[in-house]
Amino acid sequence: MVSRVRVWLNRTYAENVFFMDQLRRNPSDRAVEIHATHGDADSPVLAAADTADLEPEGLSPAAYVEYALDQCVRRGIDVFVPRLHQAAVVAHRAEFEAVGTALLAPPPEAVAVFQDKVIAYEAVQAIGVPVPPWWRVRGAEELVAAVEELEAAGHRACFKPASGAGGVGFRVITRAPFSLVHLEGFPSPYVPLDLVVDALARAEEEVDWLVMPRLEQPEVSVDCLTGPDNRIRMAVGRTKNGRRRGFTLHEQWLEPARALTEGFGLHYLSNIQFRMFGDRPVLMDVNTRPAGGLHQLSLCGINAPWAAVQLALGEDPGEIVPPFLGQDYTVVSGPRPLRGVSLPQQRPAEPQQALPAVPAPVGAVEATREGQALPL
Repeated sequence: MVSRVRVWLNRTYAENVFFMDQLRRNPSDRAVEIHATHGDADSPVLAAADTADLEPEGLSPAAYVEYALDQCVRRGIDVFVPRLHQAAVVAHRAEFEAVGTALLAPPPEAVAVFQDKVIAYEAVQAIGVPVPPWWRVRGAEELVAAVEELEAAGHRACFKPASGAGGVGFRVITRAPFSLVHLEGFPSPYVPLDLVVDALARAEEEVDWLVMPRLEQPEVSVDCLTGPDNRIRMAVGRTKNGRRRGFTLHEQWLEPARALTEGFGLHYLSNIQFRMFGDRPVLMDVNTRPAGGLHQLSLCGINAPWAAVQLALGEDPGEIVPPFLGQDYTVVSGPRPLRGVSLPQQRPAEPQQALPAVPAPVGAVEATREGQALPL
């Protein structure tokens, strides 16, 4: 009898309820039980899991590793997919392996490169992957100088934190004065330069921002699966142009993604994002974790979460090529049930039938303006 697989997702994105659904509907017909932890008792990932715990707040990275090791032992975790404190967790891979847990995450060297976008851009430039012009700024003078240089070249300037995930902190600079236009409709990413400069002048500490030109669509996110042998098993691009989404296998997107995953050892699931700068694609961001929209590859006949778990367990799924490319689609939100109590209930020791989930369309549970799911 094939044993069940226990998978743990820690403080992950709400959209990963679909990641969990795909693990349970795996083509190997393998029994999968999912453990989830989060800081918010009303996170939908806790409700979707078979067992769930609230995470303690305020733990240092080192203390979190101890907490994670304890979770793996107590819960009998076979595969751990770390998001929170990923860098600290992967630095202790041998300790997790010693308790029987495989980490579905890249090695610490790869995680370190892509934690800081400046270090990442410098590194990828060195292997020939194109990046947009960029400036690292700490204060008002550097910001204004970067914006003026971009505007002189005919580009609109934007900025985002030098480290961070998704669209958090992303803003587009405008010279238009603050007016009622900024108060109409939904909140906008556009911010007047004078207000940003004033905020920096009043700040008690430096910022750490990356300033670059506003890149154009289409945006292409290449989902990759790479083995610990550095050999890529899957690379499929998801395109985004306004509301319209689709898929691509065009080499202008896949070739640089392969170069990055194999060149930097981005083992297991990673997501590499490109946009257009002029007439060529340039790197926008590299995520050393599964993308929130990874489940959308199911429209191409691929169950990427299960293939990754197989790889982590040493069961090589081989090369994964989509049997077809799904039609264009859009992303909509849908309801998911929550636990009826503030502290997540636990499934009894003897597994029972999971509570039925309210069907939801393929799409995000919650999303930022950049379409990236955020932890709830």
